[in-house]
Amino acid sequence: MASTVTFTPSGLVRPLKDLASCKSSFTGASSRVCSSGAVLGKSKVTCSAGEEKRSEAASGKQIATALALAAVLSTSPIAFPQDASADVAGLTPCKDSAAFAKRQDKQIKKLAKRLDKYAPDSAPALAINATIEKTKRRFEFYGNHGLLCGTDGLPHLIVDGDQAHLGEFVYPGILFLYIAGWIGWVGRSYLIEIKSTAKKPAEKEIIIDVPLASRLAWRGFIWPLAAVSEFRNGKLIEDASNITVSPR
Repeated sequence: MASTVTFTPSGLVRPLKDLASCKSSFTGASSRVCSSGAVLGKSKVTCSAGEEKRSEAASGKQIATALALAAVLSTSPIAFPQDASADVAGLTPCKDSAAFAKRQDKQIKKLAKRLDKYAPDSAPALAINATIEKTKRRFEFYGNHGLLCGTDGLPHLIVDGDQAHLGEFVYPGILFLYIAGWIGWVGRSYLIEIKSTAKKPAEKEIIIDVPLASRLAWRGFIWPLAAVSEFRNGKLIEDASNITVSPR
């Protein structure tokens, strides 16, 4: 049930008398309307409780949706990759592998044996000590980053698309393809540019135009977008009639 109360004073000098003449009625919506006729004019203010309820309901739905999304992301292996486990081809985490630890000790002992042949402050001794530290850091890195080792004590890369091992092959592979494509795209752009602008293109191939090559190298970082654009424009692939074929 809702109530509607209306106050209609005729002036500012008789507020109490006008309050006594207020009317109350019950309707299906909850609202309160107060209108007063002042000396200079009339004003009307409306406050709707139904809109407040709808706003609270919408806020509750948004909070529930956010909590559900957070729960899904918290259980997703993409957001939180799983630790390395021994369920991949019989491999074991390198940090728990006895063969891996044995291989580390063997390499360090081999370097320490060479170290005994030199004076502590000599250049060869300093170089061997640096190698020993690098060896320790390398084995520590393998053990702390979830790599899996076999019975030979060597780390094995997992390339089956397991999300817990994407950093072992997928990400480096994508980076390699990007760098290789960048090198090829810059070289291609350079040959096209000197062919159309230089008087002696063959000479520009032998003696590299460094300013031109540098400018093309910076532009080549967006080579995937440039390749797609040229493919759509028909500039990426040469016509078969322009390709020379050796006589047969």
